[in-house]
Amino acid sequence: MQLFALRGRLDRRPVGKALRKFLGAVLLCGAGAGACTAIAADRHELVGKPAPDFALRSTSGPNLRLSEQRGDVVVLSFWSSRCNTCRTQLAELDRLYGTYRPAGFVVFGINVDDDAGAALEFVRSQGASFPMLVDPGKSVARAYDIDAMPMLVAIDRFGKVRFVRRDDRRSSSVDYTSALRRLIDE
Repeated sequence: MQLFALRGRLDRRPVGKALRKFLGAVLLCGAGAGACTAIAADRHELVGKPAPDFALRSTSGPNLRLSEQRGDVVVLSFWSSRCNTCRTQLAELDRLYGTYRPAGFVVFGINVDDDAGAALEFVRSQGASFPMLVDPGKSVARAYDIDAMPMLVAIDRFGKVRFVRRDDRRSSSVDYTSALRRLIDE
């Protein structure tokens, strides 16, 4: 009960937005790290709201726009070439993309590196079959309030953000894989 009271006081203090989100998630948890991840993911401010539209250049050349994917389930995976867990998440998403692409499943890998050369080298080594996009100005990362790497955003067929995941431990990939399957089946 004290944790909830403390959280109420935290909401009234002039604390930075990111710190307030982090502390709020920690204070609401208590059943272990897995529960904290689920609560923090469900509390993302974009969940239930329309996904911000964007157009970014693909590493293979053309620009791609999110709004052109309306009618499909879309996953945005924000990654960095310096992130080893990003590699794991992108490999899992590539497997899911190969399986569920015919059912209207789209994946965009969105790079947020400052070094375009490192990003391109990472893309070549990864060999993903879905589009890899670059966000050099980080405007899309800011629009989606990206605060961790990797970060996964799932968008339903109507363009609403349905869930957000901030990490890719083995247990979390099982969680988001089943959640994505349910979303595709809707």
